[in-house]
Amino acid sequence: MNIDQGGINALPMSLPNPVIVVPGITATYLRDDYVLPPEVVWSVMTKTYERVSLHPNNLRYEAVEPARVRADQIFEVAYRELIEELRHNLQETEDEPVPVYPFSYDWRMPLDVIEEQLAEFIQEVIQRTLLMRHYYNDAQFQTTPRVNLVAHSMGGLIITGYLERAGRNAPVGKVATLATPFGGSFEAIVQISTGTASLGTSPPSSRAREASRVTPALYHLLPSCAGLTLDDAPVGDMFDPQLWQPSVVQTLREYIRLHGVNVNDVQQEAQDLFASMLATAQAHRRRITNFRLDGTALKASDWLCVVGANSETRIRLQMKQTPTGPEFEFKSSDRDNLWDGSDNDADRWETGDGTVPFAGAIPAFLSLENLVVVTPSDYGYWEVQDRLLSSVSGFHGILPNMDMLHRLLVRHFTSQADTHGNTWGRPAPGVTRDGWKPPLPLEAK
Repeated sequence: MNIDQGGINALPMSLPNPVIVVPGITATYLRDDYVLPPEVVWSVMTKTYERVSLHPNNLRYEAVEPARVRADQIFEVAYRELIEELRHNLQETEDEPVPVYPFSYDWRMPLDVIEEQLAEFIQEVIQRTLLMRHYYNDAQFQTTPRVNLVAHSMGGLIITGYLERAGRNAPVGKVATLATPFGGSFEAIVQISTGTASLGTSPPSSRAREASRVTPALYHLLPSCAGLTLDDAPVGDMFDPQLWQPSVVQTLREYIRLHGVNVNDVQQEAQDLFASMLATAQAHRRRITNFRLDGTALKASDWLCVVGANSETRIRLQMKQTPTGPEFEFKSSDRDNLWDGSDNDADRWETGDGTVPFAGAIPAFLSLENLVVVTPSDYGYWEVQDRLLSSVSGFHGILPNMDMLHRLLVRHFTSQADTHGNTWGRPAPGVTRDGWKPPLPLEAK
């Protein structure tokens, strides 16, 4: 088959690129290597907040020392089916497997740190793949080795940031992002404020509030999309410390008092720490917003951007000014889903995947015509377990388990035709079926 590798002069090849799967926030196990044997401190069943909380004087390390917390495996409940299906369906014969690697990372870190780790991992995957005889003998992979990238949720921000840095030097053929909050999620505000958000990967807990407030990556998910107001006036984003209720800094102040090594001016240190995490996240969001495909070797047809819809989602958040500062007004009415409830295209944007509002899932580097929208109804008749998981974890968290989506990814990475009519999608509201331009031919639902 001939595969178009994002504007690169393609040679005939029979092998798909190796694939790297980048999971979302909190979706990698964490283990403490300091103790012997190492202990898992974060997993599907284990949430040891006090041991994964970061140190206020150095957010690369843990507050409770001595420790050495590192990334372990990714959450199998969300990604095992995806990885296994790709491994099975990308290969043409069993003796010529296509490598599909999970990328485990420490999801607490600032995203620019994780981007550097992803860059190193991509090179490792290429070198490992070249040790496989069928890839070693493949002319194109020898000449211009490439990987394909699949990302879920925050993983898409990591991939985009990596590509923004690497530019045309990135050895990437094709990309697929699933339910990525390019414009953030209101649930990040809820998580930092209360510790009880629906981020799609673990049950909410009030114990998570303090840990959330010293988790740099969470600030990268703050919204910069429409729907945020202060006293009914629109607010552009949540990266200004003055927009936050005082309790956040108060928590950080007490946290520094308990764990800090320098407590001369705890209030100032708390304010500086909060401002620093917001500023780092804002700088990254600007990079993501300013990213354009023409700075890379990729075209719009190389990027499959899947957006979830038709789930009740927090699509707005209102704040009011009080004598002590802004105060969030969390209302059940701010969660809505008008995907099937209106003929007005603007109203139909008031939806999402349960965690990411539709407006927050739109990347600046693709047009609306390029997006592929999926809904919970796209689960097949026999995907009973996944439907049950979706009801517990939310559509956002379990979206990578969708069988139809697995077939869609295989087609995207191999340029195969849909001979059985078993892949499909939906255009975004306001995009006609004739004007819809997904990165591969699809049936419009």
